Amino acid sequence: MASTTTTATLPPDLFDQTTLISLAATVVILLAAFGLSRAALDGKTTSPSLRFLFIWHAFDALIHFFLEGSFLYHCFFSSAPAQDAAAGAFFPDPHNYLGSAGLVHGAQAGGENPFAQLWMVYARADRRWAGVDLGVVSLELLTVFVVGPMACWVCYDIAKKNPRANITMIMLATAELYGGFMTFCPEWLTGSVNLDTSNFMYMWVYLVFFNTLWVWIPIYAIYKSAADIFDAFRVRSAVLGSKKAN
Repeated sequence: MASTTTTATLPPDLFDQTTLISLAATVVILLAAFGLSRAALDGKTTSPSLRFLFIWHAFDALIHFFLEGSFLYHCFFSSAPAQDAAAGAFFPDPHNYLGSAGLVHGAQAGGENPFAQLWMVYARADRRWAGVDLGVVSLELLTVFVVGPMACWVCYDIAKKNPRANITMIMLATAELYGGFMTFCPEWLTGSVNLDTSNFMYMWVYLVFFNTLWVWIPIYAIYKSAADIFDAFRVRSAVLGSKKAN
């Protein structure tokens, strides 16, 4: 990732109140996912790996519905005259977006809305999230309306001990990995012009940590699900072999 700035001084708003509240919101969502696991899973019969995957998919669903859902809301329903936002807008609207002209949409037009301010914090590292990037919005539509419900489905199946969860987790993890690649590949191919990697917070917390969570954990989900599926095939082969022997 290339940096759009090379200044050695840290931004004065790096740890402002809005930033700290935004980071705290992520922790609250994680705690909510953990609470759901305590309520839905049998502590005696649920393995640690399945509990972890339940918490992850509950966290995943809540992030998609509440945070990324709010991003889509502002992309479609928050707008401001371009001339009024010129001083602070990070990202101009694509040509003919929603058939409107002279407007900017997205979190940058969300004013004092808490979710808009949250996304403006993240937009300090990746300015596409301040406004409307058609690639990002297209991916987020699938994320909120398809991937989010699938994550809930995984949680339901884990709680009900339905082996179908393994298939759904593989499908979901593949979608997450593809979505992450398609989010950042256009930036890499254009010199990462919208990314700011000038300090530790933007580079390693916002861009690397928060985004690679949706790389390493989906890979783990695929590994665990595939292992269960392979075990099922081995058991079936052993049973069929025993029947033939008899």
